[in-house]
Amino acid sequence: MDTQQQRKERLDRGIKVRTDGLYALMGWQELGYLTLPRLILIVGMLALPLLMPGMYWQRVITIVCIYALLALSFDFLAHFVGLVSLGGAFFIGVGGYFSAIFNASFGIPPLFSIPMATVSGAIVCTLLLIPCLPLRGVYFAIVTLMYPLALARVIEATDILGGTDGIMGIDSFSNSWVEQYVAIVLVLLFLFGLRRLVNTDIGLVVRAVKDNDQAVRASGMSVNFYKAGAVFIASGIGCLGGACLVHIYMWAGISLFALDFSILPIAATVIGGSGTLVGPVLGCLILVPISELLRDFGTLRIVFYAILLVCFVVFRSEGLMVYGERKYHQFERWVKV
Repeated sequence: MDTQQQRKERLDRGIKVRTDGLYALMGWQELGYLTLPRLILIVGMLALPLLMPGMYWQRVITIVCIYALLALSFDFLAHFVGLVSLGGAFFIGVGGYFSAIFNASFGIPPLFSIPMATVSGAIVCTLLLIPCLPLRGVYFAIVTLMYPLALARVIEATDILGGTDGIMGIDSFSNSWVEQYVAIVLVLLFLFGLRRLVNTDIGLVVRAVKDNDQAVRASGMSVNFYKAGAVFIASGIGCLGGACLVHIYMWAGISLFALDFSILPIAATVIGGSGTLVGPVLGCLILVPISELLRDFGTLRIVFYAILLVCFVVFRSEGLMVYGERKYHQFERWVKV
């Protein structure tokens, strides 16, 4: 083919888009074209526990879902609110300790301790982060990174909340199937819930805060109010992951504040595609199992993460999901110049 006289042309597949969520559909074929990716995601996630070869890998899928909740939280704050948070470990730790206290100290069953810890943890995290809301970029990120480090050292030095031994005697889920499907259903609910939220009127205001907060102030709306609401939602998602995690391991300790809970969701977001929400979930489905496969290499796993991230940033900075969406909705053909 003589490419000097021809060029590639990229074309849409023919479905007229009226808005981000409203389409002019001409029949069942186009309806199936739009719903197929969502059905693949839902059915695939629900089928994962059935496809895993043993209990170990079924547990890995549960951990994938915990990281996916953190990645959703990070992507929501960073892309739609403009607040880059490294506080994944902060959210996990606060939610985990709250659920452990409710269950081990007060005898509240996991069915109630998890939602109570989610709300309580979100309130505490939001109150601690409200003074930092005027900060943006790297400054807000540094503050959110300091909180889990400081809390872990306080617990270790003062020997509160079980100190380095942690809180034991926490009830587990009734069985492994409940554990896995609770985590999977929560990821799907928050994934589609956040996608819906960012396109509502409140979501549009939150996105405007990121793009032009001066215009939002000029409209008579409080920027800090909407930022605090977004932080409450994001921290609630992270605290929910921590609350579930302590009932999975039946133990809560300072390892809940480990930096892995802050770093891996960011890596998953870079690989999956920032701003897509489903991309970070896809990134967790890739990174967490690979991390388990490389466990025998110890800290050398960090080298693999670094190489993988560099490759994606250099060669596919948009992420897998953005690339996949473009290929799914468009096709290329050669045309004469």
